[in-house]
Amino acid sequence: MLERLREDFINHFSHAPDHVIRAPGRVNLIGEHTDYNEGFVLPCAIDYSTLVAISPREDSLFKVIALDCNGETDSFDISQPIVFRQDRMWSNYIRGVVNELLGRQHRLRGCNLAITGNVPQGAGLSSSASLEVGLAHAIATVSAISLDHLALAKIGQAAENDFVGCACGIMDQLISASGVKDHAVAIDCRTYELTPVAVPEHLSILMINSNVVRGLVDSEYNSRRQQCESAAHYFNAGSLRDVSIARFEQEKHLLEPVIARRAQHVLEENRRTLAAIDALRDNDTARLSALMAESHHSMKELFEITVPEIDFLVSIISATIGDQGGVRMTGGGFGGCVVALLPETMVDDVIAVVNKRYRQHTGRQETIYLSRPAQGVEVVF
Repeated sequence: MLERLREDFINHFSHAPDHVIRAPGRVNLIGEHTDYNEGFVLPCAIDYSTLVAISPREDSLFKVIALDCNGETDSFDISQPIVFRQDRMWSNYIRGVVNELLGRQHRLRGCNLAITGNVPQGAGLSSSASLEVGLAHAIATVSAISLDHLALAKIGQAAENDFVGCACGIMDQLISASGVKDHAVAIDCRTYELTPVAVPEHLSILMINSNVVRGLVDSEYNSRRQQCESAAHYFNAGSLRDVSIARFEQEKHLLEPVIARRAQHVLEENRRTLAAIDALRDNDTARLSALMAESHHSMKELFEITVPEIDFLVSIISATIGDQGGVRMTGGGFGGCVVALLPETMVDDVIAVVNKRYRQHTGRQETIYLSRPAQGVEVVF
């Protein structure tokens, strides 16, 4: 992938890139829809990433080629207002990141950019966040701007919230920027405190894409965030992080039923995530298995973001691994992937079961990815 990127950059721009930046996708082990509620999450970066090749220009133009979008191109001038493109959705992530950097008063150079990657799109593995973080780091590198991991994450999140139009939390961008090899990273999404938690060597991360395509901007993701904000507003709290489960139980009958279900998921998911961090640290796989199962059930019944294909995958994988590993939906919901944390010795058994039963039951063909926790964003050269 790296060599093809370099060759295509040379073919398109007639010179070699100065730098290539790699930014990984992510999978979230537990803690879903808690990040924008200032709660707790436990993601890890994965061995699938976006590569950004870049060189500076002498003018104020940004020229971009997206190798995975049939070589489509975009060009815009940073001395002029940056506008949203209806006909090039992928380009709005680039425009959004550049617009956010300029809005923070950073002085940017024009750039030539070529982009490729192998993070599955629409699968809940954060292809957009890896693109945003990789872009921000690449542009900062050639423009001699110093940005720490939190700044990179906030720029990516703001680009997606304010320019692209998806009200995501900060988890995806922050783990892409801050991933630690062989570790999950516990994130407090209020304080941004990062706590690496080692993933035992005998455990593998299996991600199975249901190939039910997600589209967060067009889905009910934003409405879930609004529902959580409505619940926090009822409790006169800045976020659901500030609401105790005891108070919620006392007053939940006063909330609209759908708002109460959303709030209950978030409050209990925060508690589950903290327990899962301890379970992983203690290598208590049975406890982690139970917590991941509870998380999935909550996403299905309370937050209502799973689909039948995802539920089926979780059920057949759970029946195969028992309490020797955990499995749940991962990502924003409405399709995408399940994640299983399981012994390496059971990977082939799970793949065999999925290959045998998923397509037969759903009429869809799954896509399977295997990873260990990976390093966050880095300059390849």
